[in-house]
Amino acid sequence: MENVSSHEHFILDGFDDLGALRPVLFIPFFIMFAVSLSANSLLLYVIVSQRSLHSPMCILIAGMACVDLSLPLFFVPNMLLSFLFDWRGISLIGCLVQMHFIHFVASFQSTLLVWMALDRYFAICTPLYYHERMALPRFLKFVIPLVLRNVVMVTLFVGLAGTLSFCAENVMNHCFCEHMALVELACGSTAINNLTGLLTLFLNPVADFIFIAASYVVIFSSVLRSGRSGVKALHTCITHILVITVSLTIALVAFLSYRIRNGLPAAVRVFFSIMYVLFPSCFNPIIYGIRTTEIRQQILKTLCLNCAPFLGSCQKSGM
Repeated sequence: MENVSSHEHFILDGFDDLGALRPVLFIPFFIMFAVSLSANSLLLYVIVSQRSLHSPMCILIAGMACVDLSLPLFFVPNMLLSFLFDWRGISLIGCLVQMHFIHFVASFQSTLLVWMALDRYFAICTPLYYHERMALPRFLKFVIPLVLRNVVMVTLFVGLAGTLSFCAENVMNHCFCEHMALVELACGSTAINNLTGLLTLFLNPVADFIFIAASYVVIFSSVLRSGRSGVKALHTCITHILVITVSLTIALVAFLSYRIRNGLPAAVRVFFSIMYVLFPSCFNPIIYGIRTTEIRQQILKTLCLNCAPFLGSCQKSGM
């Protein structure tokens, strides 16, 4: 009789179809990793060091930078080593721990955009009460429920994945421990795991997108109805809509590609799953650094101050 609990060790075999070209993937993913770390570190440093940027919106952008800075650290270094040295093994416990951290931190990408939408709503629709409603004691009633939602949903589907038995295949067609990539290898019924994964998808990024879209409809209506100037505030809103639309599109392709019968190549599914967690980490700091005027000015000021000694020494040496 086959031992249904024989696999406690898995092989991460993403992009194996590329064969000898697989190590070449180190270059683009390393560049993205470097951009993510440097851009988010700079954004976080500028916001923390400049008191003029300690507004509620900038603090939320700093929170987004923390998420985008930490998320790639949970899987990109291991993935890069796999490309270079063919290190592909991971234990079941290590897989579940990695899965929990990746999905838990990633869940806050859309959650932070919800809080930013609330900030814009209070700033534009109830400007006289903005500081009162964005004060931490009051704002916590919007923070705590969403944090609990993320904790419960991620812990639930990761915990259910940990109860599965794996009896035949231990090769995971992925570069990190993605939930459905692991569930696909299980023996027996995985209906509850599929259902929990879909529920998490619709209660987290999809529900957040619906709330954000609805709040911006109210904001746009308020500005048009009042006839007052809201160009600056609407400029920020458009940034948020752009970020959540791109993120949600990638997330839906990544999640649903495992659940809907399609002819999508395995490498494409893996690519979209990686982009779901890595692309926003590169995309968000650049978008917020460029499109938020106060932050852009402080970033340029910081870069100029740091470059000034180097430029001065170059001029003195005649370079």
